[in-house]
Amino acid sequence: QVQLVESGGGLVQPGGSLRLSCAASGSIFRINGMGWYRQAPDKRELVATISSDGRTNYIDSGKGRFTISRDNAKNTVYLQMNSLKPEDTAVYYCNAQIIPYGLGPGNYWGQGTQVTVSS
Repeated sequence: QVQLVESGGGLVQPGGSLRLSCAASGSIFRINGMGWYRQAPDKRELVATISSDGRTNYIDSGKGRFTISRDNAKNTVYLQMNSLKPEDTAVYYCNAQIIPYGLGPGNYWGQGTQVTVSS
């Protein structure tokens, strides 16, 4: 069974930084795209994505502040967030398109990690 486990959320002051991690485990043949979404009370947004060959995309509000990366050897995706703002407060979810051994491709989600930006 494939699962994604996130870590790294927490409370940070405006202007601070956080690094989120998401590790995939289980019987994994291949991981294609990976990404981060966030859910605030009033909206859900795609924050950043990274393809299997390292191409990245970011939400406009995150450009210049957020960096997504992945370690294919560890089946892990990261989101480095700098210059955090109160409007970045949300539950952050990682997502990955995974092909498990013996199964077809599927879309998998982490459990979510809370990020709160407040003084």
